[in-house]
Amino acid sequence: MAPGLLAAIGVVLAAWTAARGGLVAAAAVLVVYAALGFVISPLAFPRPVGAEEARRRSAADGRAIVYWRPGCRYCMRLRFRFGRAARRAYWVDIWRDPKGAAAVRGITGGDETVPTVVLAGEPHVNPDPKWLRDRLG
Repeated sequence: MAPGLLAAIGVVLAAWTAARGGLVAAAAVLVVYAALGFVISPLAFPRPVGAEEARRRSAADGRAIVYWRPGCRYCMRLRFRFGRAARRAYWVDIWRDPKGAAAVRGITGGDETVPTVVLAGEPHVNPDPKWLRDRLG
């Protein structure tokens, strides 16, 4: 919902700016709001997988599992600090996958605190992005 709202606000502000004669400023407003909408949308994250699929794949190849949710600023910070290394983990969107949400609640004692990362079978709640990036290679 928030990415769409940002896009709508951007369109309204750009139209208002263009109507006042500032076409370049209107284009800049539109670009900024579109970029912000993208950053907080699920599109900025690697393709999510289900919790069961992530556990099965992780058991086979040892990759980390990152439980996250759209709009979480800590998840966004972790994702962008990962850079390309983000593709070396399985990302489970807990708002789309009830089993992922249940896994996080089991790890955190009932809360849905994200990001929660499972690395080599060991859970880490809201880990430092640099520490985790170093672990992912």
